[in-house]
Amino acid sequence: MIDQTDIEILNLLTINSRMQWQEIGEEVHLTGQGVKNRINRMEKLGVIEAYTLKINFDKIGRGVTAFITVFMKTTDHAAFQRYIRTNPLIVEGNRISGEGCYMLKVIASNQKEILALLDEILQYGNYKINLSIENIK
Repeated sequence: MIDQTDIEILNLLTINSRMQWQEIGEEVHLTGQGVKNRINRMEKLGVIEAYTLKINFDKIGRGVTAFITVFMKTTDHAAFQRYIRTNPLIVEGNRISGEGCYMLKVIASNQKEILALLDEILQYGNYKINLSIENIK
């Protein structure tokens, strides 16, 4: 199904999803057409689901990153999941095991935006918040 060459192609696309097939081919010792065929196959298999951007949020005025653990006080997880999907400040949301029910990654312009978000989360449950002081990767 997926071999080591496919993994190398995926690693290169993860770093730069706009990399040209010929450039990828030079790295993995295939022709550009060979890379295209492998990428198309991985798309059809569902291995590659989408191509995305990496945004420098600091440069667009959204430099406050918070990680919020949510402890649900209701069993209405569907409503909370809808809230996660529709709130633009929440850039990643995961249902987790261990401490808490959900882990949210939030990127905001300032602490007031985060405070407003936390007030909204209170209708679903309690929370614990950690602020990022540096992005490593």
